[in-house]
Amino acid sequence: MTKKVAIVGAGIVGATAAYQLSKKGIDVTVFDAGVGQATKAAAGIICPWLSQRRNKDWYQLVSHGAAYYPQLMDQLREDGVSELPYEQVGAYIFKHTEKQLAKVEEMAVERRVDAPMIGDVRALTPEDVACVIPGWSNPDGALYCSGGGRVDGELLVTLLLEQAEKNGARVVREKVTLEAVGEEVRVLLGEEVQAFDAVVLSSGAWVKELIEPLGYYVDVRPQKGQLIELTLKTTEDTSKWPVCMLHGEIDILPFPDGKILVGATHENTQGFDLVPDEELLNGMYEEACASLPSLKNAKRSGVRVGTRAYTSDFLPFFGEVPNTTNAFVASGLGSSGLASGVWIGECLARMAAGEEVGFSVEKYTPQNYVRKV
Repeated sequence: MTKKVAIVGAGIVGATAAYQLSKKGIDVTVFDAGVGQATKAAAGIICPWLSQRRNKDWYQLVSHGAAYYPQLMDQLREDGVSELPYEQVGAYIFKHTEKQLAKVEEMAVERRVDAPMIGDVRALTPEDVACVIPGWSNPDGALYCSGGGRVDGELLVTLLLEQAEKNGARVVREKVTLEAVGEEVRVLLGEEVQAFDAVVLSSGAWVKELIEPLGYYVDVRPQKGQLIELTLKTTEDTSKWPVCMLHGEIDILPFPDGKILVGATHENTQGFDLVPDEELLNGMYEEACASLPSLKNAKRSGVRVGTRAYTSDFLPFFGEVPNTTNAFVASGLGSSGLASGVWIGECLARMAAGEEVGFSVEKYTPQNYVRKV
């Protein structure tokens, strides 16, 4: 009998899990209400090796995610997808002093031993950057990492779900709740109760709302993120411009045809509010224009607002829901969800299929964040 798996939440984790499970011939049903999802509002830089966060468990996870992207793109390419959402275009990380740059360069070279996809690493002057991105005026030097990439989260999720549906998966655009029958978790769609061999809970910040009625405390809270979509009038080929990691929250992500994304905010006190904040958006825009003045003549083509999930120690969790026999959960990815989410989705697909994960998951166990009360 074909194994039946439900996935509740079709962000980057759920969509990746659905895609991989459907490729295994498993009967997959995806439930997603489609409101406020972080991935659909996100586009990001995949270059975790230059991060100076000291949490080694976090780094282990995001570096696996970065290494997994080329493999996932190869799978989509084999499925006939031509417009891929991820591309290695290189990344620039900017620092105020040569000493700060040297420190990051030393760290990147050390990490390259275990992560060769970091690629070429070298320090650049502002003039070097301006030779690649015409009109660049940021006075700081940068460290270049050729392995850095960019990903459009909305396009990625759309493609993964489309391919999953081609493989026989069903996508239900409705909100569901859960019930527990002994140690088995079931899905309620309206009054209809549906039983599955495995239930994957990947609804980000909303996972708290899903699980707490079953008698759990969940260490997850929402974080609002906003970014700006701009269309730059230029004859330059922006598709090959590296992504730019400026100071603070500001990143500049060039895409083909003059499309430039600027962002994103990290707002921990706004709950699930999805209303654009013009003051914050204008502040990001002005900071970006200081580095690339040509953006002043760009057309604002849109704003993306989404809700991320984060935990008290900012480390994601994924794996079996405590005291259940068929439920798995992932949440707390925070602002690095695009880097880690595809790998977490792959791991959950293996778990739900009853396969060996092939990755040490103990540090990310839900037992540290989800407990019976």
